[in-house]
Parts: sequence; C-alpha cells; structure tokens
Amino acid sequence: MACFFRRSVAAQLSRICGAPEDVLVPLLSAVPVSKKQSTPDLRLAVNSLVKNGVLSPDADLQTQTERLTKQLRVDAVVEEVISGRGVINFRINKRLLVEKVLEQLRAEPQSFGVQSELLRRLRRGRTLVEFSSPNIAKKFHAGHLRSTIIGNFIANLKEVLGNEVIRVNYLGDWGMQFGLLGAGFQRLGSQEKLRENALQHLFEVYVQVNREAEHDESVRLAAAEFFRRLEQHDEQTLSLWKQFRDITVEEYKKIYERLGVRFDHYSGESFHQSRAQEVLKELRTRRLLKTTEKGKGVVDLSAASDLSSYATLVRSDGTSLYITRYTHLFITPDQSVHFQQLFQILRVMGHHWAERCVHVPFGLVLGMSSRLGEVVLLEDVLNEARYRMQHNMQEAKTSKELTDPELTAEQIGVSALIIQDFKGKLISDYKFDWQKVLQAQGDTGVFLQYTHARLRSLLRMHGSGNHTHFNPSHLQDSRSISILQTWSSFLANGMKILGITPVDKM
Repeated sequence: MACFFRRSVAAQLSRICGAPEDVLVPLLSAVPVSKKQSTPDLRLAVNSLVKNGVLSPDADLQTQTERLTKQLRVDAVVEEVISGRGVINFRINKRLLVEKVLEQLRAEPQSFGVQSELLRRLRRGRTLVEFSSPNIAKKFHAGHLRSTIIGNFIANLKEVLGNEVIRVNYLGDWGMQFGLLGAGFQRLGSQEKLRENALQHLFEVYVQVNREAEHDESVRLAAAEFFRRLEQHDEQTLSLWKQFRDITVEEYKKIYERLGVRFDHYSGESFHQSRAQEVLKELRTRRLLKTTEKGKGVVDLSAASDLSSYATLVRSDGTSLYITRYTHLFITPDQSVHFQQLFQILRVMGHHWAERCVHVPFGLVLGMSSRLGEVVLLEDVLNEARYRMQHNMQEAKTSKELTDPELTAEQIGVSALIIQDFKGKLISDYKFDWQKVLQAQGDTGVFLQYTHARLRSLLRMHGSGNHTHFNPSHLQDSRSISILQTWSSFLANGMKILGITPVDKM
C-alpha cells in the first residue's frame, strides 16, 4: 500500500527527470512518525538521484533540490511538496491514506505490509542468525537477555520477509574456564549434588576453584592440564565435559520456552574444535600465521605488514583461543574489535562471503533489582516480572476473572521486558526500572497487551457483521492519522516479530 504513494510520486519524478519509475520508487523512504511534531509521509534524498545517475554530479545539490521541488506538483495524491537541505518531503492526501490502508488491511489481514512492492524486491535466501550464547555449566545470566531478545527479533523479521532462517545458539562450551571447572569438580564435585541441583552445584564448584586459583599455582596447573586433555579428546575428560553440557542445555531450554525463543541448532566452540585445527593449518600453509617472540601464533592485520596490528589465534602452549573457534554472525556487546579482526582474517583467507557477515552491537542493561536484592540470573528476572504482574492484576479493580492468572501474568511480564528492551536506541545502555517496565499506561508491554485484549474484545462483540462500507472522514484526527501512517510502513504480525505471545483477555 505504501508503494501506491511512492509510485505516484515516482511517476511525477519520472516525467521530470526521465528516469524509469522502477529506479525511483526505492529512493523514496517513509518518514518515521513523531509524537512531538507533524512529519511528512515520504522523503527523497536528492543525492540518491545523483548517485543513480538521474541528476548531474557537477551541479550544486541544494540548487538542484530547490529546482526539482518547484517542478513537482500537488495532485490528488500529494497535497504538499516541501524543500529541505538536500531533501524533498512529501505530504500525502490523508483521506486517501485512510482509504488505502483500510482497503489493504481488509483484503490482506494476515499479510498486511509483507506483500508490498518494495519488500518483494528484497533478495531472499538463507540467513544464519546466531544469538544468546550463554556459557555452559552456569546459570543463565541476565546479561544475555538483550542478545536473546534482539537476536530473536532479527530472526523473526527475516523469516516474515520470506528468508530461510537458521537460528544458532553458539554456546560458550570450551576454553580454559572448563579446565578450571573440570579440575575443580574432580576434587570438589559430587554426582549426588549434581543430580539434585546441577547448575547450582557447578556454580559453587566454579566459584570455589576460581578463588583457590588466585593464590594456588597447583590449581592453575591442574586446570591447564585438564583443558589440554580436553583438547586431546581424552575419553574420561570428554565424558565429564559432555555431562556438564547436556545438563546445561536442558536447563536453558526451559528459560527459552518462557521467552518464546527457539533454536534450530545448539552449537558451540567445541563443535568447531577440529575445524579450528584445519584453519590453523591452512593459515600456516599460506604463511598467514606468524609466530611472535613469545611463541604466540598471530595473523598480521597491519597495512605495512609490521605486526603493529595483529590477532592472536594460538597461545604459546599451543592451545586455541576463542577467535580460533569462532565462525558465525554474532550478537553481543563490547566485541566490535573482536569481529572486525575475525572478518578481516576471513577476507585475508579469500572468503568473499565474509563481506556479508554482520555484527550487531548493543548497549547494556543497567540496574536490574528485585525483592531479593540484585538480580543476576534471568530466571530470577522472569519470576520477578511474573510475581509483580500478578500482584498488580490482583490489586487492579478492573481485572477480570481469568482461567489461568499465573500464565497471563507470565505472558504480560515477558512482554513488558521485551518492550522495555526495544524502547531505547539499540546501541545505548539503558537503566532498568521495574516501576516503568510494568506501568499500565504509556509505551509499555503491559499497555500493548491491554490494547490487544481490548481490540479482541471489540471484535468478539462486533466482528461478526458484514461491514462493506466505511467513511474515511471519521479517521482524520491527528491520533488516527499517526496510527495509519505507522501502519502504512509497518509489517504484518508485529507482536510475532517482537517475540511476544498476545493475551486475549486481561
């Protein structure tokens, strides 16, 4: 539907500039709706016409902008054309906007927006999205919540747009920390306690052995020896490690189910251990892997080939590092340099597909707390959200009697956490505030669910009739227009893309 308006503007531009409409349509972008001020509907960056050979690169950009603006005409579709600094803004006929949005919504209720002309132009294919990535043998830390929510959103969005999406959870299941855990468990661990409360017992062992390793050289040596045996695939050592991994994955699956998140593969550093050795061999054969004076294996990334910038792939004792075993797209904070190095190494090796690898950085969540004090475990955060939401529902005078109030509280609580995460800028840190998260008004998950439930109630009461006519003049107020402008550029199944389970009754 939004392309109806783009194509109408593109037709005018085509007559003026002589370029085909199909070239011009993608250059017109929808302007994000603002609460604070009136915004145009479409925008054209005049520089994009220069880049596509439509306008001369030699003429002054602003002069061309103003000349082109004067040549464009108001018509039945465009009610105003406004010149800006290097851009041309278009306001479209609001009555026509209402008609077109509601017509398409009625005709394509389940795929509204997805079948648009612009989205059909997108190249579809197979997309691997790797996200969440907690460490095994540890409880799910709340710090992985953002990665999980953002990664799930990207996977859902790619899927709705028609891509084959492979969701991978690349677990931290290898490395020197397992040398510490393994050596510690052999001395401090108990299979009986492991059966009773596996992750809690492993956590206690890990904390204790880390404390001892700080001042006991023998503990550090035992950890290094355990990890060496692990990399050499010693049968007994691998068996213990596999037990830790299987226990952890089963516990994590329970958390992911509560979040509405699924994975096609639970991979990890261990899976690529054998491949890592092949990669190192290839690097040595191609003389890309160099050895420093301290015996480390590095890849020179400096422009002058003087090792002023390099990535370390092998420790001096021959064991691998995290980057050696890492081969996927990743969603995590504070790892931009790591992935710049990784992608650069892949390009040096001649892998052209490295140009399509993307790292998605994001800010941190600050200040999570609960009735029990500082929250560090995601399970605690989810339980806290459910508890607080159920308490609020019991206190509210308008709450209806529900078949399963605990399940409803769970779903609304998870929605509240997800919406809170998406409210701010992706790259920025944000302060977590339970009171704001669970507010019943404003841009919150609770209000989103309330609105959905209210609309479902209206449909149950009035949705059975055959409504064939509507009057666009009833939807000309600023709030209705704002909603319709957002709809005109939004995809179908919005709550599904966000990873939210909608609640029908509240």
